[in-house]
Amino acid sequence: MSVLSDQLVTVAVLAYLVAMIGHAVEYALGNARVRVGTPARELVGAGVGASGDGGSGPEPAVAGATAAERTVAERTVAERTVARARAAGLGAVAVTVVAALLHLGALIARGVAADRMPWGNMYEFVLTVSFIGVAGWLVVLWKRPTLRRLGLFLTLVMMLLVATAELVLYTPVVPLVPALNSYWFIIHVATIVFSSGIFLLGVVPAAAYLMRAGYEQGRRSFPYLLAKRMPAAAALERLTFVLHAFSFPIFTFAVIAGAIWAEAAWGRPWGWDPKETWAFISWVVYAGYLHARATPSVRRNVATWLAVLGFLTVLMNLFGVNIFFEGLHSYGGLD
Repeated sequence: MSVLSDQLVTVAVLAYLVAMIGHAVEYALGNARVRVGTPARELVGAGVGASGDGGSGPEPAVAGATAAERTVAERTVAERTVARARAAGLGAVAVTVVAALLHLGALIARGVAADRMPWGNMYEFVLTVSFIGVAGWLVVLWKRPTLRRLGLFLTLVMMLLVATAELVLYTPVVPLVPALNSYWFIIHVATIVFSSGIFLLGVVPAAAYLMRAGYEQGRRSFPYLLAKRMPAAAALERLTFVLHAFSFPIFTFAVIAGAIWAEAAWGRPWGWDPKETWAFISWVVYAGYLHARATPSVRRNVATWLAVLGFLTVLMNLFGVNIFFEGLHSYGGLD
């Protein structure tokens, strides 16, 4: 089952890559347009040619017909391009569903092989958090199909995270360390994993909003040009808030459950262990985001930067603490 899990992860990475390419096709070609007014301009030019003064252009009537036919042909090509781009986007969504199922299968196979929930080290944790993120994205997409173009950035994040887990963080199946062998393992880690996955999903529209808002304000430099074909900034900002408002209470419960578990396991609810410290920092930053978002005097882009900062603290807690610090929560599985 462990080998099967590894193979499913590899195929899932490839599927996320294919989905990302499909979304990129739609993102690049989905806004094909036909310029209007071309027939009239060509008719004026054709008149000069017909007078015999330095022009070899066709007769006005022929020029008019040719221009009209050209416009119809261009419109047909544009419509076909848009239709193909839309098909590529829908195909990308279908491939994302397949990738998510492969991803889920890898987690299930890993859990069966380990005879426990697959959350015992960084490799398993990253796989689970990323799966929650993509599952949440598919739910959002089912509710709001107009946000489909965000799929390009979501699948990019999924591919990078899952590939990093496979290539850098991989750990063979091992039993849980004694401190994790508790029923609180499921309660605490499940809520941390779920809230972290939603925070992962939430940072995608947050970053997209910052780029799109700049684009709508007339900025045309990098990275604002990347937002040319994104959904409206207001829709992205609302989605960012909804996802964070949904996840924050779950994250709060996870921190409280961790303190209760720490009291039972180590005889103290809080000891400023590096992971505890960074969990507290994340909680403060996300609370600051929600407070700023609810304060009318705080600009939306300022509040959204707090959401992005919050996810950076989550990444620090996940990667940095396990790699650079030693503590009671050092279960990363890396050498």
